[in-house]
Amino acid sequence: MAKPFHVIYEDNHLIVVNKAPGILVQGDATGDIPLLELVKDYIKEKYEKPGEVFLGTVHRLDRPVSGLVVFARTSKGLERMNEIFRKREVQKTYWAVVRRRPPKNQDKLTNWLVKDEAKNFVTAHDMPVPNAQKAELHYRVLGEINKHFLLEVTPITGRPHQIRVQLAAIGCPIRGDLKYGYARANNDGSINLHARRLFFVHPVKKESILCRAALPNDPFWEEFLSLDPEEIGLEHLPFLYE
Repeated sequence: MAKPFHVIYEDNHLIVVNKAPGILVQGDATGDIPLLELVKDYIKEKYEKPGEVFLGTVHRLDRPVSGLVVFARTSKGLERMNEIFRKREVQKTYWAVVRRRPPKNQDKLTNWLVKDEAKNFVTAHDMPVPNAQKAELHYRVLGEINKHFLLEVTPITGRPHQIRVQLAAIGCPIRGDLKYGYARANNDGSINLHARRLFFVHPVKKESILCRAALPNDPFWEEFLSLDPEEIGLEHLPFLYE
């Protein structure tokens, strides 16, 4: 099995890791060991910490999704990072591979999402409906390889399954995502959605933090590296949330 995570950034307050697809972020009814516990074990061993290790979950990725996940190593770090995410003072960039070209080369999508908790399934609506949460994202097409299109997706809101269901709503389900309408599963159960970059101002040090996650070790994914625009994107941050 591939290593479940790689550390991208680490200090006394935060740790940011690149998660492999198929790994839970937090525990659920399956009883599988989640990323949270794996990272706790890493910290305990590296720093020879006695007793329980504090680690707070700032946000989550769906199990079949790969890429950047932020944890807080202190209660102060957790409280302040939660505030950063709540205020949307974070720039998240995902890569998604789809089979159908989107209607436009770039666009802003706005939907109202309703989650069925029992089925763990989200439905997208074009207009407000009862119990719905507004969801917004930007996407742009980076290019085409082997009849698949690589999209750069920048979510504005952080709703459950948001990117998956909003892309499916425009007829572009993510490769491997059977739940939201793709025709075939990937062999490893993953979907081709990857949390590629993350930018925020450190809540304690007040320094700009830019993290970038290598793609999963998968020949299909690696072909798309040639389309990477390699834009840092820091200067775009104020304009993402207008």
